[in-house]
This record gives sequence, C-alpha cells and structure tokens, in this order.
Amino acid sequence: MSNRTKFKMQRALGLELPGLGKPGALDKRNFPPGQHGQSKSKKKLSEFGVQLKEKQKLLFHYGLREEQLRRFVRDARRIQASNWVENLIGLLERRLDNVVFRLGFARSMAAARQLVNHGHVMVNGRILTIGSAVLRIGDFIRLTEYASSMQATLESRQSPRLSLPGYLQFATEGVTDHGVVRMQPGAAHVPFAFDPRQIAEYYSKFGV
Repeated sequence: MSNRTKFKMQRALGLELPGLGKPGALDKRNFPPGQHGQSKSKKKLSEFGVQLKEKQKLLFHYGLREEQLRRFVRDARRIQASNWVENLIGLLERRLDNVVFRLGFARSMAAARQLVNHGHVMVNGRILTIGSAVLRIGDFIRLTEYASSMQATLESRQSPRLSLPGYLQFATEGVTDHGVVRMQPGAAHVPFAFDPRQIAEYYSKFGV
C-alpha cells in the first residue's frame, strides 16, 4: 500500500490510524479526499454509512482483509460472554503482528507483519512466522538477536509509535526487545476512537 493511499484512507475516515504508520495525515488536509472534500455542506452519512466507517477503522488499522475480519467476528461470537465486540478486540489486539507493533518493535502494522513473516520474532523461545496467530496471556515475545540489531527496529524501539498498552509489559526493566502478554486486552486498549455499538450493528445486518 502506497503512502498516498494510506493518507487518503485516513482522510476519508477523518482519523489517524496508528497501524498505518504514517502520522500527520490530517495535518495539512483535514478533509476527505476528492473534488468535494472541502465542501462546506458535508453530506450526512446514513446509518449504514456510519456503521461502515467504524468497521473500516478496524479493517485498515489492523491491516486485515474483509474475510479475515469476518472470521475474527465469528470467533468472537463463539466465546461465552455478553459483549462479543469486546471479545473481538481481545482477539485482534492479541494477534502476533499487533503485539509486535504495540511493543514498539516496528513503526507500523505492515512492518511488524514483515518482521514476523521473515522469522525475526520468537514466541516462548520458538520462531513463529504467522502474524495472525492469537497469543495467550503469559506468552513471551522477543526479537531474534539479528532483528534486535536492525536499524529499523532500533529506531522504532527508541521512538515507538505508541505508548505501551496496559495489557503488555517488558520482561525486564530497561530491556525493550522482550515482552509479555500480561492480561486480556479490551476496547479501552484500541489506540483510536471507535464506536463498538456501530460495529455490532454493522455485522448484525449480515448474520456473521
């Protein structure tokens, strides 16, 4: 995905999505792309349009395809709990690629996924190359020795895109290439504003 596309996606949503790794998308043009983007009379979104917009936030930030997100929705619904959207966020936030990103090992979700795919991330002492793998509480995540010395990961760890969320912690104080999943994440840990109710209503229309 090009940088231009990333900026346009964020402008269309009116929101910066940290997972895209391109801050400042709204600094100069805080209006939707297109010839009517600056129109003073903004067209009011339909109910479905609002729901679609909220769903797109999750899709773009986590770097998923539509069918991947639907699969996570189905998995979340199967978990015995009253709030399946909270379950959904718990699954998405515990994806290995997202955990790598939230630990500050990479500046974007795409860069985190690349680290995983290339065999630079270890879970509980073993290399895991599946970015969509959902981690468990207590899982131990670290970079390989080679990845720890890469310029891109060094820069990311020195200046992470986001602060460390409460459900993660570094294994040892001062050591930023070893992390642990310490608790179940929820909607409060998502690093941008979204409306869980609109997500639930969107997928209720499709019987997912």
